[in-house]
Amino acid sequence: MKRLAGLSTLALIISGTSGCGWLWGEDGYFRDRGSDYLQARQMPPMQAPAGAALRPIEPLLPIPQQVADTRATGEYEVPRPQRLLIAEETSEFSLQTSEDARWLVAMRAPSQVWAAARQFFTDNGFQIAEERPQTGEFTTAWQTRDQLAPALVRNLGLGEGETRVRVRIEPGVQRDTSEIFLLSVQRPAGSSADVAWPDAPVNAELDRVLLDELQAGLNSSAAQGGSASLLAEREFDAPSRVTLSEAGSGTPVLQLDTDFNRAWSSVGRALAASDILVEDLDRSLGVYYINLSEGAANPDEKPGFFSRLFGGAPDREEIEARAERYQVRVTDVGGNIQVTLDKDLDTVAPADVSRRVLTMLKDNLD
Repeated sequence: MKRLAGLSTLALIISGTSGCGWLWGEDGYFRDRGSDYLQARQMPPMQAPAGAALRPIEPLLPIPQQVADTRATGEYEVPRPQRLLIAEETSEFSLQTSEDARWLVAMRAPSQVWAAARQFFTDNGFQIAEERPQTGEFTTAWQTRDQLAPALVRNLGLGEGETRVRVRIEPGVQRDTSEIFLLSVQRPAGSSADVAWPDAPVNAELDRVLLDELQAGLNSSAAQGGSASLLAEREFDAPSRVTLSEAGSGTPVLQLDTDFNRAWSSVGRALAASDILVEDLDRSLGVYYINLSEGAANPDEKPGFFSRLFGGAPDREEIEARAERYQVRVTDVGGNIQVTLDKDLDTVAPADVSRRVLTMLKDNLD
């Protein structure tokens, strides 16, 4: 037993003094194989027997073509990674649905949507029989499928009868947004019946597809840079008659022959056209809070290099020191719209200031 222990000890001593080459050396069993790839040789691709059915095998980790290999000469420059472009797709016209209604919401003012929607229908062969820009409605004439664009007829699945469409555009809940509603009625071809507009859709499928087509057309027009003309915007919400008069107390009053929605929209447009800054507004109260000492705000206008360098833009203290704040009040009095200028809720503005501001609004409303 002692002899066996002695031989074991001797073997350990011999192996320790002679090194671990037989285990960890270049020819050892546990040698370092980290550089074996440098000894690899390129072999010709394997040839399959003729007539054998082959199935392509796609590499799980393909090697990019620009990676350097042994054939590359000179200094290898690692290519920069390509930029990851993330395009946020936003639509100006979105579809809204409820239990018994479908409509479009447009991120544009009603005056712009009016012209774009009208253009869509005329481009597809519809004839505008009646239009009332002051109420945001237009109605097409009775027409058969042969008078409309073939692509639209095919998508709508129109039969042999006659179709008529009413489009209504209303101001949205948020500022400079709109809501678009449409309703269709049909009658037999050649009929002279005067079909009344129903309270609820009677051609639900036709209205659904037509609203989808309108949304696609408006989005396409917006993507191509289509916009409403200034004349079309003015025709939408411009009052039919604008008069500047005086109340019994001598206070200047602007009278608008239109409804409150159109008056509110047209006064806001007139303020911007008059280069008057609107600091805040409250549609429920019918009040525009303005500052006569500042021009209309332009979100696209940015200070130039020298303005930023030398502080050309006025600070808040300077703006507050020279501020001339007033309230433009739009009021519905017995179905007549009146526009007045107040200093605050309990104080009317000076007559000269009121007349000057209301005259500018009138010039941009006429």
